[in-house]
Amino acid sequence: MTDLLQNLILGLLLSGVYALAAAGLTLIFGVMRVINIAHGAFLILSAYITYTLWDSLGIDPLLSILITTPVVFALGWLVHRTVVSPLRDAPMSSTVLLTFGLALVLEAAMGALWGNDSTAIRPAYADQSFFLSGVFIPKAQLYGGIVAVLVLASLWLVLTRTWLGRSIRAAAVNPSGAQLVGIKVATVGSLVFALGISAAAAGGALVGIMYPFVPGAHYQWIARLLAVVVLGGLGSMGGAILGALAFGVAETFTSAYISPSWATAVPYLIVFAVLLLRPQGLLGSRLREDAVAA
Repeated sequence: MTDLLQNLILGLLLSGVYALAAAGLTLIFGVMRVINIAHGAFLILSAYITYTLWDSLGIDPLLSILITTPVVFALGWLVHRTVVSPLRDAPMSSTVLLTFGLALVLEAAMGALWGNDSTAIRPAYADQSFFLSGVFIPKAQLYGGIVAVLVLASLWLVLTRTWLGRSIRAAAVNPSGAQLVGIKVATVGSLVFALGISAAAAGGALVGIMYPFVPGAHYQWIARLLAVVVLGGLGSMGGAILGALAFGVAETFTSAYISPSWATAVPYLIVFAVLLLRPQGLLGSRLREDAVAA
C-alpha cells in the first residue's frame, strides 16, 4: 500500500509539470486554432534562461519564474506579431510548418548560446526529500507541483474573472461576433500566444530542476505535450489538466511496475486507446466536420 501511495504521489507531482506546460499549448489552439510546434522549444529556452539566472546570479530557479515569465511573455508577443499573425487566415498546415521552423531556429540559437552539452539546474534542495509515514516526497517535485498549481490557478482566474478572459473566450467561441462588439481579435490573439508561451516558461523552470536538458530536448517535450492535449481534448483547459494527470500517473506507474524502458511507450498506448473510443479526447467537443463524417 505504501509503495502504491508513493508512486501515486510521484505521478501527481509529475502531472503538475505536464499540466502547466500543456495548458498554454491548448489555450493557444483553443483561441487561435494554431498548433504551436515551437511550444517545447520555448519551454527549453526558459529552462536555459533559468539556468543562467541561477548559475550566474545565484537566483533560486523557482523565484526566477518571476523574471523568466515576463521576458518570455514579451518574446511570445513579438513572435506572434511579426511571424504568426500574418498567417492567421492561412490553413492550419501553414502554421504547423511555421512553428516547426521556429522551433528549429530556437534550437540553433540555444546551441549557439549555451552549447549542446547536457545541462542541469541543481539547487540545494534538488536531492532532498520530506519523509512522511514511510513515504518520501522529493522537495524539488513538491515545490514544482505547488508552483504549477499556483500558476494554473492564476491562469484560470485571468480567463474567468477578468475582461481579458472574457475577450479571450469570446474570440475563441465566435471571432466574428467578438469583432462586432469591439474586441480586437488580432490583439487578443497576440495576448493569448504570449500568455500560453509564458505558461511554458514557468514549466521550463520546473523541467530544468527535474531533468537534464539539451537544445534538442524540445522534440521530446512537444511530443509529450501534444499527447496530453490530444488526450484531454484540443482547446480544453480542463481536458489538458485531466490528460496531464492521466499521462503523468501512467508514466510513473509503468516505470515502477513494468519497466523504465516502457515508461514512455505505455502512456502513448493509453492515448491511442482513448482516441479510438473518443476521438475528440476526454473533454473535447465534437466539431461539425466530425459529426458529418460520423
